[in-house]
Amino acid sequence: MPAVLIVDDLLSIHEMLDAVIQPTGFATAFATDGEKALTRYKAEKFDLVLADIDMKPMDGITLLKQLKLYDPSCVVIIMTAYASTDSAIQALKFGAFDYLPKPFKVDELIATLKRGMELRQFNAERAAQVALPAVKASDIETRLNGQSAKARKVVQQIKKLCTVRSPVLLVGESGTGKATVADILHANGDASDKPLVRIDCALSSEQSIRDGLLGQNGAGGAWIQQARGSTLLLEHLQCLPLSIQKELVSVLRNTSHGFRLICTSNEDLEKLTDEGQFNDELFYRVASLPVALPPLRERTEDLPALVKSFTGKAANPLFDTSLVEFTDDAMAVFSAYHWPGNLAELEQVVSKIASTTETRVVTSQQLPMRLREPEHWPNLAEYLAGQQKQYLDMVLHVCQGDKARAAKVLGVDAAKLG
Repeated sequence: MPAVLIVDDLLSIHEMLDAVIQPTGFATAFATDGEKALTRYKAEKFDLVLADIDMKPMDGITLLKQLKLYDPSCVVIIMTAYASTDSAIQALKFGAFDYLPKPFKVDELIATLKRGMELRQFNAERAAQVALPAVKASDIETRLNGQSAKARKVVQQIKKLCTVRSPVLLVGESGTGKATVADILHANGDASDKPLVRIDCALSSEQSIRDGLLGQNGAGGAWIQQARGSTLLLEHLQCLPLSIQKELVSVLRNTSHGFRLICTSNEDLEKLTDEGQFNDELFYRVASLPVALPPLRERTEDLPALVKSFTGKAANPLFDTSLVEFTDDAMAVFSAYHWPGNLAELEQVVSKIASTTETRVVTSQQLPMRLREPEHWPNLAEYLAGQQKQYLDMVLHVCQGDKARAAKVLGVDAAKLG
């Protein structure tokens, strides 16, 4: 029988909750303050914690933080008599599963406990698997394709996220691979045999979003129903109308979702939240596990592997594209260019060249002009520090012998080039 630890300084609340919760199949235990609750949680086994926010000497938020430090997988539901959005959002910010404003409805309380128990059971089942199968772990590394420190960090994050069902927020510039990561999370989750429900908030009308997400009476629309037992991906979440954001919070709170929620944004949602341009409660509900995907210009050491991968996927009628090679000067241009379109732009450039080139070796002069314009290159002084002699010929070649232009690219005085 699942066990709930109820933490409140009012004994009358203990009695009331005991009478309501026990008949639904949950065992109950009690503590009158945060310190006693923390001691009891460490000594006994509880599936859920239902804690009041206003207690002394340790309040509910402090208890929440301490529980999360001791057991990151614990499921904590906060009760607040103030029905205050600020206190509720603070609880979500520090990892609460949900909150219940007092006085709360019995059916809402029981539904929240059941949803919390679903998450607890899922996390326990995934943790029992210890680690991802080697083939899946290898697939993640292959698809994300990078050995830079930032790429490896993302790979490790994704491996961990495959073992939980909590909402995930993927943040990064356009083209950094957010959709690929979402596909990986779905494919390595417990619903990989079901289709991922993908919604682009930037391309959908407000009415279609309202119908698809909200439905009638807070029960969730068609998209919510389709995602049950699977994964719901909301792309470009920053484009979701503010009026819908608040109502979506209610849907997420009042329905037993039964799906994995993944959201993406190419803008800083925390900044938008601070500026009042994004609903703060929705932000903390979807951003409990944020993943920042680095732009390509910050992981240029991954370029050789990425270029090789994209080259091999292209089709050329003259020869096997896996044999196509890019010269050192071409790769240097790739490393210097700022890649505003990130991975998507790199793949488009490399695939087009590999599928149309008539020579197996590709030089910098065969690259698109926009890549070879110095104004599209970051300042190379740091990139070329200590290596200017090694790269001088390359830069002069790319700049077609123009020493003034090459000096500007290198970030040095033209007189130093002779």
